[in-house]
Amino acid sequence: MQKPTIFVTRRWPKETVEEMKKFFEVTINHDDRPLTQNEIADGFESHDALAPTVSDNIDQNIIKKGSGKIIANYGVGFSHIDLVACKENNVTVTNTPDVLTDATADLTILLMLMISRKAIEGAKEIETKSWMGWKPTHLVGSDLSGKTLGIIGMGRIGEAVAKRALFGFKMKIMFFNRSKKENLNFKAEQVKKITEIFEKSDFISLHCPGGNNNKNIINEKSLQLMKKSTFLINTARGELIEENSLCKALNNDQIAGAGLDVYNNEPDINPKLLKAKNVVLLPHLGSATSKARNAMGFKVIENLKSYFNSGKGIDIVNSTK
Repeated sequence: MQKPTIFVTRRWPKETVEEMKKFFEVTINHDDRPLTQNEIADGFESHDALAPTVSDNIDQNIIKKGSGKIIANYGVGFSHIDLVACKENNVTVTNTPDVLTDATADLTILLMLMISRKAIEGAKEIETKSWMGWKPTHLVGSDLSGKTLGIIGMGRIGEAVAKRALFGFKMKIMFFNRSKKENLNFKAEQVKKITEIFEKSDFISLHCPGGNNNKNIINEKSLQLMKKSTFLINTARGELIEENSLCKALNNDQIAGAGLDVYNNEPDINPKLLKAKNVVLLPHLGSATSKARNAMGFKVIENLKSYFNSGKGIDIVNSTK
């Protein structure tokens, strides 16, 4: 029996590629460059399945042109995929939940520490040989211990961040979630209004999905509600933040700082962000551990195997009916 064909838009870790080839005929973008919309569309048209990443914009033109009926996303977020067009064209979409939770939560804490303890400024002084030695007032930052962490979106990653902050730094945890969270095995206060997070938190960390419901939840109005001592962290989706408003708030010392791992137009970074005060910028490293990236690939493979064996994926994010 002929193996199903899979079009993979970026280069994957070696172990996952070897595993995929046991079950499928695989075409991989070995150049590892961002493919054009037409290249992705042609790949989906000539293969049984498409395996994109969160950096690919899978629009209705790609979906309509595709001959395959499954998009197995290499990543958790799926706001880059037109789910309406998928439903209209009976295309199943799967993602890779669970496997990158710890890696992303660890990076969130890293950003909290980097921005609050002025780590980038300190590293630059060493690199440029401008450090003049220890003194009591030099690069004085803020503690995490005892501060209030406001989490927006208490899913798997939000919970993992909360536990690290609570048990590692004895932070007070507040969170906003659209649905009521039951049976949390740690102490946290769920607030009814997101404005409470903006007004009361020392650190705010975003862990909600993208899409129209959450687009620009951090905007000029919400930034004005924050304390001048607040640090904003985003390891979720770039579209959650209105970047020009954030830059204005940073440069006017309206908030204390921001640590970002995701952006609106990746890999292009808003020039205003690059020049903004009190900001740490990382290149979308949330899931960048060997364990997480391999596990993501294995999740995609399991979803594809399930789909071609039974007609159903495992981690389905859309309804095709």
